[in-house]
Amino acid sequence: MDFRRSSRHEEPEVNLIPMIDVLLVIVIFLSVTTTYSRFSELQINLPRADAEKPLERPEQITVVVDPSGRYVVNRTPVAFTNVDSLAVELKKAAGQTADPVIIINADATATHQSVIQVMEAARAAGYNRITFTTQSRTGAK
Repeated sequence: MDFRRSSRHEEPEVNLIPMIDVLLVIVIFLSVTTTYSRFSELQINLPRADAEKPLERPEQITVVVDPSGRYVVNRTPVAFTNVDSLAVELKKAAGQTADPVIIINADATATHQSVIQVMEAARAAGYNRITFTTQSRTGAK
């Protein structure tokens, strides 16, 4: 007995209507729950200021590091022999100031070791406020 001959083969049918209904429900849900930015409604003009460079304050010590590893402390060239001698120079530059800010102006091509030596000298001198200066990019806003 062959039962398959008597049965008709039905082609599978994909009903698209329930799938479209589900997709519409998802679209409605997403559109209702989405929050939109309202930045386009705010038209503001930021203020502009032409500020002069502040005068050098006495609690700052500027250390310049050039590409060849030479140091200048407060516009005075310093011969580097070791970290301790640089720490002594930083203490001389600080004078009576208890905790000055050490500003490191390192050339972009200066070695990393040169900058680390300034940081180590500041630590040896007991100064823990260190900052770096950078140059802003041309045309940056």
